[in-house]
Amino acid sequence: MAVTYKKLLHLMIDKGITNSDLMDRTGCSANIITKLRRNNYLALDTIEKICKTLHCGVDDILEFIDDPLENADD
Repeated sequence: MAVTYKKLLHLMIDKGITNSDLMDRTGCSANIITKLRRNNYLALDTIEKICKTLHCGVDDILEFIDDPLENADD
């Protein structure tokens, strides 16, 4: 399984929130934004901060998808 944060990026656009705004509001670093953009896993406390800041649930910002690399060995 892989994770994608496309929902978060769309939510940020809908709410007019920039990467800098998200960093300021959550106290996250630029490294976290880079991880989001690359669909890397984030710590649960970071996801919690984002959800609290945006007043949303986890399912509003991320989803799990099939990892094509996992299926390559089948």
